[in-house]
Amino acid sequence: MRRIALASMTGTVIEFYDFFIYGTAAALVFNKVFFPELGAAAGTALALATFGVAFVARPFGSVLFGHFGDRLGRKRTLVTTLLLMGLSTLAIGLLPSTGVIGWVAPALLVLLRVLQGLAVGGEWAGATLLTAENAPAKVRGKYALYPQLGPSVAFALASATFLTTALTMSNEAFLAWGWRIPFIGSVVLVALGLYVRLAITETAAFARRNEAGNASGSTRLPVTEVLTRQPRTVLLGAGSTMAVFAFFYIGVTYLTSYGTQQLGLPRPTVLAMGIIGGLVFAATTIAGAILSDRVGRRRMVIIGNALSVVGGVIAFPIIDLGTAASFGLGLSIVLGVVGIAYGPIGAQLPELFPTRYRYTGAGMSYNLAGVLGGGVVPLIATALVATYATSLAIGLLLAGLAVVSLACTLLLPDSVDESISADAAAPVAA
Repeated sequence: MRRIALASMTGTVIEFYDFFIYGTAAALVFNKVFFPELGAAAGTALALATFGVAFVARPFGSVLFGHFGDRLGRKRTLVTTLLLMGLSTLAIGLLPSTGVIGWVAPALLVLLRVLQGLAVGGEWAGATLLTAENAPAKVRGKYALYPQLGPSVAFALASATFLTTALTMSNEAFLAWGWRIPFIGSVVLVALGLYVRLAITETAAFARRNEAGNASGSTRLPVTEVLTRQPRTVLLGAGSTMAVFAFFYIGVTYLTSYGTQQLGLPRPTVLAMGIIGGLVFAATTIAGAILSDRVGRRRMVIIGNALSVVGGVIAFPIIDLGTAASFGLGLSIVLGVVGIAYGPIGAQLPELFPTRYRYTGAGMSYNLAGVLGGGVVPLIATALVATYATSLAIGLLLAGLAVVSLACTLLLPDSVDESISADAAAPVAA
């Protein structure tokens, strides 16, 4: 289990690192590199819009790679998603600017971002199933937290990478070529991830299902089974997770731009606070996952969403104080409260679906939440600050989304006692 947990965590760290360095670059430099004619504000908004494009692609990635993950196996599919992410990220690092090749540059940027979205859309469910389908039932939350640590560790690592470049070169050099280093350098991490993933075996639940010759006898596509048997579960799972995405991506993308452009904080300061925020998110993710084995997944997600309502209201007035300490504290609140809910969903969402379409079902719920919370909310945040001249409007928006997620969670069953070792344990169609 330790080897499997390490493999799942390593892969998600690498995939989300590649995903997040794009978000950091979009907040800091892409407005000048790919949209220079629009000015700082409009260019930043459009750069963040290209970040959001990947969230639209993520549900399609969950369907595409979920199909192969449910039919061919978790391991082979995860190797493919890691390769797709790695090559797309390298290509972004090598992409000429608009000043060199004109409109083709932002067009290719969007295309590569879509490929990144497809890869991440197929990554999370498979990485989570590596641990959830192999772990003993009584400690499934504990082991399923390892892929859940991927986003927090990746955000801290991405912030550290950009902080290093910011401290070792001038702003002109960073704008000209320094921002490319994290993208090109990620190939080393991808090679490491491939080495680790190629060394693991298929999950126990999928292997047993294959040995049994798919006893259910179903020849339907996994996505068709999900949409006909458990559409309500997919939607409620997505709604339950939506606030997590909204808080997290406001923290890792929008606040990076807000801290430098609106508050006037130095870029190294904002990036250093990002490292701290990522570590806080990791700590609460661990706590939420481990406690879910004792008190239930649903109860911990309820607690996390309830705390998010409060956190959304109090974090942004603190951020608007404008000091480095207040920015770090507010960012830590934004990321910390949602970790409590994020930790348990690594076990909760897989427990809601049977083996034969678990990869697809869990991935669809997770990535639909990403579209609603991570893709749309940062764009709305830009418009809210422009209209009301205060980030409190963002906090109230996030608090409202947390209320919606809380309501969806209350409508979901507690899945902590569900067996996910065979299709016989599948939940009743919903």
